[in-house]
Amino acid sequence: MSERKSVWLTDDRPRYGALADRVTADVVVVGAGITGLTAALLLQRRGREVVVVEANQVGSGTTGGTTGKVTSQHSLIYTRLVRQHGSEVARAYAMANQEAIDLVEDLVASTSTDCGFTRASAFVYAVDEDDLPALAEEHEAASGLGLPSRLSVPNVPFHVAGALEFSDQAYFHPVRYCDALAREFTRIGGRLFEGTRIRHLSEDRDRVEVANGAGSVSASASIIATLLPFVNRGGFFARTRPSRSYGVAALLRSAPPTGMYISAGAPVRSFRPWPEGGETGIIFVGEGHPTGDKSATPGRWGELERWARENFDVKSFEYRWSAQDYVTVDGIPFVGRSPLTRHTYVATGFRKWGLTNGTAAARILSDLILEKESPYADVFSPSRLGGATAVGRTIRDNLKVGWFLVGDFVDRFSSAPLADLGPGEGGLVEVSDKIVAAYRHPSGEVTMLSPTCTHLFCTVHWNDAEDTWDCPCHGSRFRIDGSVINGPATEPLRRVEINPDHS
Repeated sequence: MSERKSVWLTDDRPRYGALADRVTADVVVVGAGITGLTAALLLQRRGREVVVVEANQVGSGTTGGTTGKVTSQHSLIYTRLVRQHGSEVARAYAMANQEAIDLVEDLVASTSTDCGFTRASAFVYAVDEDDLPALAEEHEAASGLGLPSRLSVPNVPFHVAGALEFSDQAYFHPVRYCDALAREFTRIGGRLFEGTRIRHLSEDRDRVEVANGAGSVSASASIIATLLPFVNRGGFFARTRPSRSYGVAALLRSAPPTGMYISAGAPVRSFRPWPEGGETGIIFVGEGHPTGDKSATPGRWGELERWARENFDVKSFEYRWSAQDYVTVDGIPFVGRSPLTRHTYVATGFRKWGLTNGTAAARILSDLILEKESPYADVFSPSRLGGATAVGRTIRDNLKVGWFLVGDFVDRFSSAPLADLGPGEGGLVEVSDKIVAAYRHPSGEVTMLSPTCTHLFCTVHWNDAEDTWDCPCHGSRFRIDGSVINGPATEPLRRVEINPDHS
């Protein structure tokens, strides 16, 4: 039975203390994933005094749940970018991500980290011939933008009709890389605090302050690198949609294909070598769905493993995990100074390609704070509207959120009685004429919470795959005890004290 843990979070790792005092800095970075740590190191190296605060542990969020691909090939994106935004915008996105690969390689070298950084080709493959025209069109768009694209047929153990190949891309161990960035950042004077969930941000004319219940950081500028900004200024929760995907790490009976792969058609299947597992290690990713979807079940991993067994000679599955990311309505991340703020910078909406998009974002943000010209700042600007198509999609997405808000509230009144909840099960139930989010532990003990998300009051759904409470509106996630896993919520679900024996 595979362990339900990210393949990247298995090492014994350094820990950093929590923020417990009031401190000052030139820049405060909230979030110690690849975006926050890269920006912090770049700024610290340029003489800025930087403080990083992280709610959990370095690299333990979405960075610790990625496939570990460092590539500018983001499935079939460039045809759409050229069509919707024009060649100049598409070229800026392409070059920002292509340059991010080289920046990662430079930082690997300068921090002397052993994170398995390996150059390899990245393929989008087509199983059906019907998908070949889309590959040809993507090749034309990508090569026209200056990307290392060519059409090819990869050597994989199942039939493919063809593929689009980007040469000289890379993969690595993302958490060991983040640990190296953190180590170098603190070595040169940066300060890093873990176990510090920031709940408040305030600005005045000259300063910005972030705080939790135990301490605060006052700085000239802040970077919010928390997957989705926890502050509602800029309305990013309304301009992005949350999505989850699943991963498994396996051992094969023979060596895996070299290179990195993702399918052109649905269902999306992505795989690449896993050198840390030995000569036969491989990682599979797929089964994406909107956060809070009621089909979030262990069967998602089961489908991924079934496909892997059908197409590879699998010896064993070692790890299972999942990750979350946000998608902007026009496909380009929001990176830059947040609207309606003076000193707050954000990076979000990486569309599951955060290792390059996050690295590119860090470079853009550090350039802006250093008052250097960035060739990509306008294209990634959080203030953009994104055109008529993006505006229309924003309206549709928020109508869907409104449906969740109203429909799920109505559905509360058809909740089952608590007695129907079996050991190890969670769901909305009725207890003493109240609707609660309840989980019955294997011991029989029941934990009861308010079913209302603390962000903007949507109703949370039980995630049977991961034993969490997930909000379908904006992607906040909570543990069984109500504590926050993912924002934009910053406050836990409220505990409900009802004696179920008297219900």
